Amino acid sequence: MNYERAQVAILAERLLMEPPDRIIALFGPRQSGKTTIVDQALARFRREVAHETLYRVADAADEGWPGGGEITASPGPVPPERLDSDWIIRHWNDARARAERSDRCVLVFDEIQKVFRWSSVVKGLWDADRGLRRRPHVVILGSAPLSVQSGLTESLVGRFEPLHVRHWSLREMAEAFGFDLRRYLYFGAYPGTARFAVEGREDRWRTAVLDGCLRPTIERDILALTRVDKPALMKRLFEMSAHYSGQIVSLTKLVGHLQDAGNTTTLARYLDLLEAAGLVAGLSGYATEPLHRRSTPKLLVLNPALVTAISRYDFRDAFADRSFWGRVVESAVGAHLFQTRRPSAGLYYWRRKDTEVDFVLERGPHLLAIEVKSGAFRGAHAGLAAFGAKYSRARQLLVGEGGVPIAEFLSEPAEHWLTGKWD
Repeated sequence: MNYERAQVAILAERLLMEPPDRIIALFGPRQSGKTTIVDQALARFRREVAHETLYRVADAADEGWPGGGEITASPGPVPPERLDSDWIIRHWNDARARAERSDRCVLVFDEIQKVFRWSSVVKGLWDADRGLRRRPHVVILGSAPLSVQSGLTESLVGRFEPLHVRHWSLREMAEAFGFDLRRYLYFGAYPGTARFAVEGREDRWRTAVLDGCLRPTIERDILALTRVDKPALMKRLFEMSAHYSGQIVSLTKLVGHLQDAGNTTTLARYLDLLEAAGLVAGLSGYATEPLHRRSTPKLLVLNPALVTAISRYDFRDAFADRSFWGRVVESAVGAHLFQTRRPSAGLYYWRRKDTEVDFVLERGPHLLAIEVKSGAFRGAHAGLAAFGAKYSRARQLLVGEGGVPIAEFLSEPAEHWLTGKWD
């Protein structure tokens, strides 16, 4: 695939810096294109530098990786035996030698979270390299954001630059694969499954999403690296989240509907793990004071493909069911806001008695109330009116029928709608 995401240019620019001042850390959801970004940046690097050595450490852990068959209990981190600290040290020393013999060397560790206590080893090696005349650039990738981020923040503070890789946007899927709005809302944002959507092979697409994207994320990126006492419960929680995506659901009610559910604290923790893996977010209710914000979450699946693949609707039936399609649209709008907002911006919902605002975006003095209207009658925007009456500084935005077209909304980042001149 020749399409380049914005992160390619950023990474290529960092690899031209001499000497390298920080480790570059790419992390994000599985199947979001992290490895492709590195490959494309290195290809650009080759064109711009006359003499260089590009060295890639391949992922040696795919064969025999645990997780096939039924989901089993995960007592804690269980890395593959072949990948330990000596594995990192051996390849790092080789890269040092290569860097001394050439103008530059790039050392890439893919799926680094599979190495137990990798961050402390990388810290020691990176610090030892600071005195070298020539040292390798180091790029690390990981598909388990929670595991990778914890390693970065615990051991590598001040030594790395994060490069976040999100699920693909409507604009990216349109430019790369020719997706229109309906295809994006149904087939979602996994580039590896796009060819099946383009060819109309829905069964192959659904299998690729569920078995190639969802299952490895839960089994390899969560269960194999994090303590989860009730893995079947986590899987069922995701299924329920996909079914109720875009809706406010009490964790207490979920406990009553899930077999062997444990308690709300367990569900809340599992929801956090699903969010860290790029699958599901749980939005809090908005209030000016953090202590007054409602804990009842609004469930939000972060890739539209996961909602429709779980539903078993085919493309035609999904669009024909206006109630279901409305949930897909609202979920996609929320996921877009969640993933494109600045880190300092908060995303919430708002509900008082019988009035509700779908999404509330806040950053500093900026406050935006968003209502999504996909076609079904939902009242004369009573939620926006009530929110505006309570919070006079808030701007209001209607997305969908009678307001900003959904395709236009999904083509601009959250900050554009929060602070831009569109009204």
